[in-house]
Amino acid sequence: MRRTVGTIRHNRPMRRGRLALGASVVAVAAIAGCAAPGDPVTVTSPDVTAVNDIPPSSATSSSSVETTAPTALFPDAALAWSQLQALPVKGRAPKTGYSRAQFGQAWSDDVNVDDGHNGCDTRNDILRRDLIDIVLKPGTRGCVVLSGTLHDPYTDKAIDFTRGEATSSAIQIDHVVALSDAWQKGAQQLTPQQRIDFANDPRNLQATDGPTNQKKRDGDAATWLPPNRTYRCTYASRQIAVKAAYHLWVTSAERDALARILGTCSVQPCA
Repeated sequence: MRRTVGTIRHNRPMRRGRLALGASVVAVAAIAGCAAPGDPVTVTSPDVTAVNDIPPSSATSSSSVETTAPTALFPDAALAWSQLQALPVKGRAPKTGYSRAQFGQAWSDDVNVDDGHNGCDTRNDILRRDLIDIVLKPGTRGCVVLSGTLHDPYTDKAIDFTRGEATSSAIQIDHVVALSDAWQKGAQQLTPQQRIDFANDPRNLQATDGPTNQKKRDGDAATWLPPNRTYRCTYASRQIAVKAAYHLWVTSAERDALARILGTCSVQPCA
């Protein structure tokens, strides 16, 4: 990604390691092993590792997904499948009491997640992670992004970003699991600090096309998916991993939608 502070540019690749769903390749090997291309893998004993030390909510699982795991080439598929099987399945709780304020100050740096307490707000942290050819504002200790280019995974388009009142909204930061959706599926039982962490956790954040983000609103996988079909396996896996980490639940329709997506994904073949 090329960075510029003033007039000095710096190039480096996009950092996607922090979005790896819990050391996925190792986890897949532990859960299901490697597989010959196209061979189905049956996951029999789910093993969900929640990254955050968050006490589970009172929700209990009402059913599990009993089917054959994904068969296409996607290294996170077996892990995501295992996590999906372990997620509780319940109806939505009432939206009563929800507001953005329930998840703390927007883009707070006072969080106990990756990049927290680094002296920079979360929005700029994600812009620096997801954009390339970035130009940084002088005097901000490498924090504020003035411009750059996003290769948007949701739309598969290149989008130019320029910081400004009339232009910043071209690229927005999506909560992969929307805050309102989380509120109705277990986040009401989280502590205030856990909700702030959830809203600023890089695993749950993705820079994307503004209009596309507006269309998503607070949809879950049963009501909205990225237009770019090639990203849907990753998107579904990220939603599942975040819900597992924060002990949230899914609705029956959401679980079925996620299972259908994972059914098109794949386990890494043996070397």
